Formats: sequence, structure tokens, C-alpha cells
Amino acid sequence: MPAIADVLGEFAARITLRDVPDEVLGRARHLALDSVGVAFAAVDQEFTRRARKAAAALGPGDQPVLGLPDRLAPREAALLNAVLVHGLDFDDTHLPAITHVSATALPVSLAAAIQHGRSSEELLLAYVLGIEISARVGTVAHGGFHATGFHPTGLAGAFGSAVAAAKLAGLPADGIAESQRIVGSMASGILEFLADGAWTKRLHPGWAATSALTAATFASVGWPGPEEVYEGRYGLYATHLRDTEWDATEALDGLGERWELLATAVKPYPSCHFTHAFADAILLLKESEGFAASEVETVRCLIHETPAAAVCEPIERKRRPQDDYDAKFSLPFIAGACLARDRLTLDEFTPESLADPEILRLAQLVEIADDPDSRFPQAYSAEVEIVLTDGRRLHRREDVNRGHTDRPLSEADIRAKFTDNLGEHAQPTMEHVLALGTGGSAAEFAEALRAA
Repeated sequence: MPAIADVLGEFAARITLRDVPDEVLGRARHLALDSVGVAFAAVDQEFTRRARKAAAALGPGDQPVLGLPDRLAPREAALLNAVLVHGLDFDDTHLPAITHVSATALPVSLAAAIQHGRSSEELLLAYVLGIEISARVGTVAHGGFHATGFHPTGLAGAFGSAVAAAKLAGLPADGIAESQRIVGSMASGILEFLADGAWTKRLHPGWAATSALTAATFASVGWPGPEEVYEGRYGLYATHLRDTEWDATEALDGLGERWELLATAVKPYPSCHFTHAFADAILLLKESEGFAASEVETVRCLIHETPAAAVCEPIERKRRPQDDYDAKFSLPFIAGACLARDRLTLDEFTPESLADPEILRLAQLVEIADDPDSRFPQAYSAEVEIVLTDGRRLHRREDVNRGHTDRPLSEADIRAKFTDNLGEHAQPTMEHVLALGTGGSAAEFAEALRAA
């Protein structure tokens, strides 16, 4: 059997936009819209200010950046765009792969398409490929990357981005395969940020994108990489999955017939996707039962052990997060915020909210238990039991999180989220993004998304 990188390379080399179903292209445009919206929402954040300073120090260039006046070299533009898309943790997730696919695929496709003078149609196709390959590479792990301590976005995202970058560079099948083989030595990202809310996670998709551009460039001059970068004795899966069983050929199942891009979920809340079903359960219980936060005695949350490690451990720290990113990965804090505020928006992750005594009091009441019926990683299930001071026990289970392919956000939901993120200038920008791939150059597309 040919090496997996070769099969993916041949697929990417021969596919054209005409080979992609309209449903997939429509969904890709919606994912791009969501990504641009969350990037614009991040432009005034402190992490953006620091990322801009660092990217500028790495070298000047002429490529535009989403929502900002900055101009940077291709790799730095991809890096900063990825930080913008992913920085608020409000961007899309391919659920089985547990990978933020657009955060790598869109920035690298923009950078490479502009660099090589491509059309918006070629940009759209590369973006679709970047998502598709990242999703397939991540899905093979069945949640095992997280269990071992690696962030799939930095791992799987590097490979999908390498395919997108090589396609836009005009490389043939063997060059696209080589790009994957080279980027395998650059794919990275550890989950230690979960211990203290460190900002390194925000860099993971940007590093994947810059690594992909580097790998494609080296592939273009004939730089050889290891043939079995995925399935080899020291390949991706053997080195990054401790005890998990894996079959790397799963990445090829239904290739070109079943589109994994369609399993990419748009987030309704600006927090780790593992917490969303819990937020929905609590908010729906409050709405239906009409109790006050002051009546809550305990909140019992049932969750699978793998997502629990990310959003519930160590429990005492999760009950009092130290910064906004810490809070986005804290199920106790998010439960407390939903109970106290009857909502979960970006406003619940400000410094004032992190110090809100009522949210912190309620976070102390959250208990965590294993969920034997969880559908993880196919879906991010939640079960919640709230005990009130009058003895009532309120129960709700969300077996499938909202945004999942079984419960997708509608086009109206995605448009509304975009409008919330952009404000008064949303409509013309929205129509521009939704027209991606219908004419013009990639450079023209990106320039229209740059701040004046």
C-alpha cells in the first residue's frame, strides 16, 4: 500500500473546485465567515497587542492582517491571523478530531494564496483541503492526543495546512506528500497551558501555519522527509499516542466521498467546546424551572474523563481561574457564570467577571463525576443535576452538544454571531466573505478584510 502522505498528496493534487460538492463549499464559506468574525472580535485584546508586537519584530512584509492595519511577511501574517482566529477560543472545532481546523487552514491559505498570486477560487479550494486533511489526521487519534497531553490543533493542523500551502504553491502530488513529511517534524503543541491559563495555546495554530509554509517551501526544492510520517515506527501516531490503539489508514476512509469538513462545529459560546453542553443544560434548566442562583445548593456535572482532565482538573484551581483563558477551560467557573448571569458571552470572561464574588461562590458548589454514557469524542455530552435549598433535584442531559452535525447552528445563527462580533460594519463584510470563491484574487479578498 502507498504511504498515507502519498495518497493524500495525490488526492490534493488532482482535486478541483468542481469536485467539491456545493454543500461542502457552502459550509466552508460559513466557517470562513465565523473565523473572520471571531478574528475581528479579538483585535482589541491584550494578547493581540502583544502578538502584533512580536510578529512585527520578526520582520516586515506586505501581506494584510484580518481587522488590523498591520502588514507582515507571509509566515508572520499567517501567525498573527491564526492568533486572531483562535485567541478568544470562539472558533470552530472538528468534533471527532477535537481540532480547531479553520484556525490553521484559513490563515495558511490566505498567506500562501497571496504569496503565489492565486485566485479566490484557489484560496477556497485550499481552505477546504486544509480543513479536510486536518480533520482526518486528527480523527485517527480518537481523542488520544488529548489523553497524552498534546493539542491536536497544533499536530493535525500542521498537516492539513501543509497540504493547503503546497497546493497553492503549485506543487505536484509528490511535493504535496513531501510537505506533509517535512511538517511532521514541526507539528507540536502541549496541553500544559491547562495548568495555569498560559497563552501558548493561542500560538499553536499559528505555529502550525508557519510550519506549513516552511515545509511547502522546502518541499519545493526537493527536501526529503520520512516516507511514513504518519504510520511509521517513529511517525506521528506512534510517538504521540501513548497507549491508544490507532490505524492510520482511517485518515483515508471515504476520501473525496465523505467530507469531514461537514462535521466541523461552529461554537455558540466563547469557551472550550467541552463546556458547551453544560452551559446549555444549566441555562435551559434556569429558564424552564425559574429558580434563582441563591437557591442553588450543589451542581453535579457528569463528564467523560478526557475532557474532564482539560476543564475540571485540578478542581480547586478550576473553581478560581486566574485569567480569561483559565476561565474558558473551567467547567466550575462556566457553570457559576451561567447560574449567576443567565448567559455565557465574552463579557463573562472579563477581569471583572473573573472577580465576581457570586460567580466564584457558585463555582465552589460544582461537583464532578464520570459520565459512563458519554458519546465522547463523537459528541461532547453533558449531564447536570442541580440540588436546590428546598430539596428539589433538577436534572438535564445534553447527549449531543449544540453545533454538532446532529444539532448544527443554522445559517441565521452563524450570521447573528458574526454580527455580534463585528457590530455596525457587519453586513458588507459578511457578504464579501460569503462570496469567497466567486471571482477576484485572493489578495483582493484579503485586502477587503483589513482595517483601513
